[in-house]
Amino acid sequence: MSITIERKAELIGEHKRSDNDTGSAEVQVSILSERIANLTEHFKTHKKDNHSRRGLLKMVSQRRRLLDHLKKTDQGRYATLIEKLGLRR
Repeated sequence: MSITIERKAELIGEHKRSDNDTGSAEVQVSILSERIANLTEHFKTHKKDNHSRRGLLKMVSQRRRLLDHLKKTDQGRYATLIEKLGLRR
């Protein structure tokens, strides 16, 4: 369900804005998207796991808030991030 340390470091490397960046909105959204995808796969086999479903809903709303903030502050970064992650269809 959770992501490995190597995968998290890989996501940080792909989306960081500077060398020491681990907490920008892009990095946080990419990590949350990975965790959301993992939980979505988990629910395909564990349909009645309502405790994890609550965590999924919290992660989705957190990602939505981060994306709203990014859209409000820098439209260009928002557009490149959603295209890179494939969030909008």
